[in-house]
Amino acid sequence: MNRFTRFLTGAALAATVLGGSHASATELTFYYPIAVGGPITKIVDGYAAEFTKAHPDITVKPVYTGSYQDSIVKAMTAAKAGNAPDVAILLSTDMFTLIDNELIEPYDAIATSDADKAWIKAFYPAFMENSQAGGHTWGIPFQRSTIVQYWNKDAFKAAGLDPEKPPKSWDEMVDFGKKLTKRDGSGAVTQWGLEIPSSGFPYWLFQALTTQNGAILANQDGTKVAYTDPKVIEAAQFFADLSGKYQVMPKGIIDWGTTPKDFFEGKTAMMWTTTGNLTNVRTNAKFAFGVAAMPAKARGGSPTGGGNIYIFKNDDKAKLKAALEFARFLSAPERAADWGIATGYVATRPDAWDTDAMKKYTAEFPAAAVARDQLKDAVAELSTHDNQRVTKALNDALQAILTGAKQAKPALDDAQAEATRILTTYQH
Repeated sequence: MNRFTRFLTGAALAATVLGGSHASATELTFYYPIAVGGPITKIVDGYAAEFTKAHPDITVKPVYTGSYQDSIVKAMTAAKAGNAPDVAILLSTDMFTLIDNELIEPYDAIATSDADKAWIKAFYPAFMENSQAGGHTWGIPFQRSTIVQYWNKDAFKAAGLDPEKPPKSWDEMVDFGKKLTKRDGSGAVTQWGLEIPSSGFPYWLFQALTTQNGAILANQDGTKVAYTDPKVIEAAQFFADLSGKYQVMPKGIIDWGTTPKDFFEGKTAMMWTTTGNLTNVRTNAKFAFGVAAMPAKARGGSPTGGGNIYIFKNDDKAKLKAALEFARFLSAPERAADWGIATGYVATRPDAWDTDAMKKYTAEFPAAAVARDQLKDAVAELSTHDNQRVTKALNDALQAILTGAKQAKPALDDAQAEATRILTTYQH
């Protein structure tokens, strides 16, 4: 029995789950990754209330668990203490960790009707790459994203650039960046051409560069990485050269959280960040801005990102059935459209884009469709077994490269050695 199939609850349980009736007042604990109250918690609370109204015998209790990193720790700690959430939104890249710890239910064990099978097939294939493994579906895409480039049209105009044309290649990005970088009389930079964040999860932004350079960082099974591929080393050198050689980007580590603020304040004319920041930018930018797919080198493209809906293991069959109902509710076309409009995340299934609400939104705000259109060039976000340690090795290498502590090749050689050591256990 392999490591994927041993987690299945079996056909008997599946039949019982789907054939049984809800227990009276089944309560679901729903972990959602956000640190503070505000618009997002109001939306999630609203969805929970709407679901309970439609399913009076099920109560959903949202629990706000902080950052994605905090949320996976809290979910695993609770599960090991016998108090797992029933449903949780966690990173798509947490999939292997959740499988290896035997914490989640594969959807195909409980979603066995023809309608269920059609539902699982309803999502964009690019998002399912981080949702399926070993022949099973472990997560359902919910708040998913790609990286896109944002640019300040007013800054482009002031620099003599066409405000309607973002850079379409690395060479153009450097050329535009030089024209957009402004210095005062003393030589201090008052406006950078570009900011690509490198704190928090630098590997994700870096993966856009490796994708564009034609490299894939990990295999589909999450057991091997290719950190020393010459195309990866070249991408890392280019990342460093944007600040060192070309001087179009600040030196050192650029903070993920403050990059949008720098954009709003005119401290950078272009930035790379998640499409999940789209509503934030639309609300706070006091200038005309554009949103575009990633610039290309060998190819275009971006890794996908964001969170999936996971159902945690449970001996209570009524809870498993209720959790499946809630997952279907959250990911229905009209909800996927509503969530995308409210947050900027990519509506995760094609039929969500055919809803009247989404058609109206994209007609008024065409930038909302950029990330969707980029999905054809998207790749799976870096995800492996023991993912946090394997990605930390790459993050540490990138930090060393960007701060000048190490050259690109030796830093990535070290990261590869560490990742290979960690992953040896999973190579059967």
